[in-house]
Amino acid sequence: MLFPQLLSVVFSHRASSCYAGGVVPDGIIFVWQGVMRHLFSVYCIFVIFCLAVSQSATGQSGRRTRGNSGYTSPVAVGSTTLNLGIGIGSEYQGDYYNSPFGMKAAVEWGLWHAGPGAITLGAEAGTSFSNGGYYDDYKSNTVVIAMRSAWHYGWKVRGLDTYGGFSAGIGFHHYGYVHNNRYNYNQVIPVFGAFIGASYFVAPRFGFNAEAGYDITNFQVGVIFKLK
Repeated sequence: MLFPQLLSVVFSHRASSCYAGGVVPDGIIFVWQGVMRHLFSVYCIFVIFCLAVSQSATGQSGRRTRGNSGYTSPVAVGSTTLNLGIGIGSEYQGDYYNSPFGMKAAVEWGLWHAGPGAITLGAEAGTSFSNGGYYDDYKSNTVVIAMRSAWHYGWKVRGLDTYGGFSAGIGFHHYGYVHNNRYNYNQVIPVFGAFIGASYFVAPRFGFNAEAGYDITNFQVGVIFKLK
């Protein structure tokens, strides 16, 4: 999902440095806009791919995960989960207009016992973007790649996992508009986040997830896959 947009942001940033005032020729902007229009389609393809991976993993190790009459344990040491969500995006750099839309994918590995729960370490990637504003064709977006860690606990409820954690990484921020000429600006910024969430597994390897906080998204809903 992220590589095409990330490349377009870097490409636009390099191109803008070659022109006074950060004005980029229309041909370059056309390429960038095309990538943005197809971002959601690429995200959907990524979700379908993850579904296929999850189904394959389920088929290979279903015997090991369906013990105890189908009971689905919460996230624990040795587990691997993939979380995909969409919702309200976070506003970066104070130049967003309207309510930003956000998408995020996160993978976590259960590594350490901590009291009654477990600590996970993983990575997340996603984007937050909005349009509209005082100028024509105003767009603002941030692509984020970060590490994350969380403490998980299931409260001894079948299929339930609750968690809270932190993230840190880098964001590739872009905004542009038309005002007589087209202007585009790019920045690489540090990003930090904090979040809480809950998942409920309706099957040994599949569940629903909700997450809130100040991260790539302020609030999101989605699905979660238990890959291991």
